[in-house]
Amino acid sequence: MSRAPILLLVVLPFLPQACNAPQPSPDLLTPTESQIRLRSFQSKVIELRDRKRVMRGVISVLQDLGFIIERANEPLGLVTAARFAEPNFNDLVAVTVTVRQHEGRHLLVRANAVFNNRPVEDPETYQRFFAALERSLFIDRP
Repeated sequence: MSRAPILLLVVLPFLPQACNAPQPSPDLLTPTESQIRLRSFQSKVIELRDRKRVMRGVISVLQDLGFIIERANEPLGLVTAARFAEPNFNDLVAVTVTVRQHEGRHLLVRANAVFNNRPVEDPETYQRFFAALERSLFIDRP
């Protein structure tokens, strides 16, 4: 007996399962508690109305921290930047910052940092960024 019929008998029962695509879980896009906690570290309400001014402040702070601005889109309120991390400069840090209206009178700034394709979850990192941003906006205040 040739090997082809035996191979067909072995493989045939698995063919219907191979054609079925895996189904995503219903809560695939539901945020977890840790994601909600991380978002709270990443977000800060700025008591200013001038989005252009806050965007300029974000860009200035990122440049002061050694980041290279990759994109800045004022209508979307989006800034992306990256830099190589010390001490060996083999690691990459990328940051995305969004600036949007919050309750009409203020702006919400959210920073999202990634170190070597892993989210930065340290609250102090974001606190230092927002402290530098607030200093920059205070210095530039007319």
